Amino acid sequence: MSKIQLGVIFGSRSCEHDVSIISAVQLMRAADRQTYDIIPLYITQKGEWFTGDALMDIATFTPAFDENRKDVKRVKLDLTAGSGVLTCVERGGGLFARERETVVARLDCVIPVLHGMHGEDGTVQGLLELCNLPYASPGVGASAIGMDKAYMKQFFRGGGFPVLPGAWFLRSRWEKDRDGVIADIERELSYPVFVKPASLGSSIGVSKAGDREKLVEALELAFEFDRKALVEKGLVNKLELNCSVMGYNGDALPSEVEMPLSNEDLLTFWGKYGSNPTKGMASLKRVLPAPIEPQLRQRIQQLSVDIFNNMDLKGVVRIDYMYDVDEGEIYITEINTIPGSLSFYLWEPCAVPYSELIDRMVRYAMQAQRDKDNNNYAFSSDILSNLSLGGKAGAKTGLKNA
Repeated sequence: MSKIQLGVIFGSRSCEHDVSIISAVQLMRAADRQTYDIIPLYITQKGEWFTGDALMDIATFTPAFDENRKDVKRVKLDLTAGSGVLTCVERGGGLFARERETVVARLDCVIPVLHGMHGEDGTVQGLLELCNLPYASPGVGASAIGMDKAYMKQFFRGGGFPVLPGAWFLRSRWEKDRDGVIADIERELSYPVFVKPASLGSSIGVSKAGDREKLVEALELAFEFDRKALVEKGLVNKLELNCSVMGYNGDALPSEVEMPLSNEDLLTFWGKYGSNPTKGMASLKRVLPAPIEPQLRQRIQQLSVDIFNNMDLKGVVRIDYMYDVDEGEIYITEINTIPGSLSFYLWEPCAVPYSELIDRMVRYAMQAQRDKDNNNYAFSSDILSNLSLGGKAGAKTGLKNA
């Protein structure tokens, strides 16, 4: 049986570019080489696509990626539906040599390991839909909602899921009416509050504000990274709890629940990745399983499955929560549709090693592709046969016998 040609897309034009590289290298090292031929697809911060076995080694990216190295090739993906072909342009030999386009690989399936904009937000998923290629992440709509925290909060609220009180604002309004924005926030929320760029992850641009002066600083920081900022109520006595879910088509399984550890009120980027960057999110200090009551664990796991099915998700996601210890209430803070390190560390206590997690993700991708292929895209009509453009250039378009 021939191996599956598995493309792994990572990098891209995102503030989380480096985190994506770490997550992808982890995945490529864990994949079963008896089952897959791994085809790395690295997107630079300029948006150029490269492939080559050297991209499976983290050393290729330290201290920086060299696009001129001989063991990588710049490639492009054929957009023809079902092709899956990667090509590169090479210069032939001889005095009058011409450039020629050659086939580098043919993809059977793709795992996007992209964090943040231009990858986790539905853009790459849309590209893969056009190419009619199976891919192991949530679809276009769910990815877009999951990336934008303002949309996400409104979706969850509309679905009856618990979210923290909050509001979002545009940079354009902030620049014109700072006093009005501050007044709206202080009318709706009490300090402390947390301020976040709407479409970023890894805690980049996120800060806590305990008074008006800090709120102004926090909004300025958030608007550096995004044109939209989310402001949420801050909990004083809280626990952070995370749960992963994997599945497809209504068949979803929750992972064990973890409790990330931090000495700060806010789990920062460096708190997540600073202790051992090569391990990605797996290096985060955590208690696993979380030391919580069984009823709370079951509640979070069931809520996570309900969210997964309600959003019609696919693959592996991670959902983050805040538990208000004083009130006994649980709140969704965000969903990560392509979580750091693919949350493999949350599945190991469930007797699912990373290699098996990858296998399941590929199966979900293939199943979703079969479902898509069962749709009818060939509705026939006689509109064009009855279309008349008239006898002169520039004449109005009309339909005969309309």
